Amino acid sequence: MENKRLKANTTNVVSFVPNGDYYYNIALKAIDRDEMDKAYKFIKRAADLSPDDAHVLLQYGILEMELQNFEHAYELIHTAYSLEPNEAEIIFMLAEVSGCIGHIADAQKYAARYLEMEPNGAYIEDASEILEFVDYVGEEIDDMDEFEGAKHVAQEKARRHMEQGDFQAAIEMLEQMIEEYPDLWNAYNNLALAYFYIGDAEQARALLYKVLRENTGNLHAMCNLTVFAYYERNTEELENLLSILKKIQPFEWDNRYKLGATLALIGQYEEAYKWLRSMSKKGYEGDPGFYFWLAQSAYFTGHEAVANDSWKRLIQLDPTKEGMEPWKSNEGTIFGDSAENHREFIIRQLSDEHESSRLFGLFLLKRSAFKQEIVAHPTILDVEKFSGLEKLCLAYALEYDFNKNSNEEKHFLRFMEVAELITETNESISLEVAQILSTWFALGEIAFQQGYAFKNSAALAAAVEYSYNIALEKKVTKKTIAGKYGISTATLTKYSDELYEFIPADFE
Repeated sequence: MENKRLKANTTNVVSFVPNGDYYYNIALKAIDRDEMDKAYKFIKRAADLSPDDAHVLLQYGILEMELQNFEHAYELIHTAYSLEPNEAEIIFMLAEVSGCIGHIADAQKYAARYLEMEPNGAYIEDASEILEFVDYVGEEIDDMDEFEGAKHVAQEKARRHMEQGDFQAAIEMLEQMIEEYPDLWNAYNNLALAYFYIGDAEQARALLYKVLRENTGNLHAMCNLTVFAYYERNTEELENLLSILKKIQPFEWDNRYKLGATLALIGQYEEAYKWLRSMSKKGYEGDPGFYFWLAQSAYFTGHEAVANDSWKRLIQLDPTKEGMEPWKSNEGTIFGDSAENHREFIIRQLSDEHESSRLFGLFLLKRSAFKQEIVAHPTILDVEKFSGLEKLCLAYALEYDFNKNSNEEKHFLRFMEVAELITETNESISLEVAQILSTWFALGEIAFQQGYAFKNSAALAAAVEYSYNIALEKKVTKKTIAGKYGISTATLTKYSDELYEFIPADFE
């Protein structure tokens, strides 16, 4: 897509207080400088602050199209259209993104509407090309009306809530959808998953059995029941379902993907690789999840070249996953390259009887390739039993926004900043760094509960690392550690003394 579509709106007034307009204008300036990473960061923030601003949502959608995140782009631009249904540029972009996700009838309808509205507009050539393409395809295409578009957007929003671990919001949205569309089986399947992930397995199974009664052979429902049996360690049911799944030969991409991903999740890598690899060989362009499961199943069936190539594709779509290959936990040291790559270690921390260990586990979860799997697991995270501090740490792991006007949340973020500094300064979470962090969370938990302000993050990080080394009788000087964190030895001494007040009784 040409950058001419990423246009600045010079009529916005930037407020002194950072708000949606402020970040929107910064994003537009970044676009003008071709700094797309910064533009994406700021337009996302603008959308968070101004979720009902059609122009913000439009620009966010255009950037998502540039990144080929077409489903999210469609959701954003369709929402913009619902807010400004007579805005010509929004109508054209809706035509384009509809074509990108295969809604050809919509692409045709909105392109034609744009040309009626703007016969001399900036996008007349592009709109004409869309219509020419539809004529060339020459197929009979059923119109997808406005209700179908709204239904698609609602499904995408529900899916996004589930990916973020906000299952209650997803449940509310999906319940409303099945009330309006009683034969929308995808919504039933996703609703069943959401109920299962909040611990209501009975309701989840009831929904799936309803799907199988009224839509016999629904593969997604069978796959979801298989996942439930796997998590619940119901061996007999799992074996029965697996025997059925292995006989199924799906034709449609969606069903092949679901089957392959399910088999990979439960460790049936040979069968998973067969289906996922067959899709990639035939030109399937997947989302990050597709390449994650393909890479994992390829690696564990001995196809390391395919695994590495698939992971490279994943990184292109989601750069945050660089260095998070699931198989790295089996290489080298106990942690491979870093502790966040070690799934079992994270789960052990999250299941530990000590709250400080669970906090450490949540900190690791934030940067782990296993985050989505662990958050979605029905038993690993029991949020109802979480303390207030654990809930803050989970929100941090899921990258929620915090209220920096709240002293409690401000102090919490400084608490986390110390852990981040220890990690960044040491470059990776080796076994030794994991022990330093474990020490920090033990001290920091007590300090937070006592209202400590965590004012100097670098000094606290240095103090923890120095104290850890001294406890093990390692030959390290204050000058060395202070220099490592860019502070003076006097400051290190001061904060080492402060931390001493928070040493747990069983540490002394």
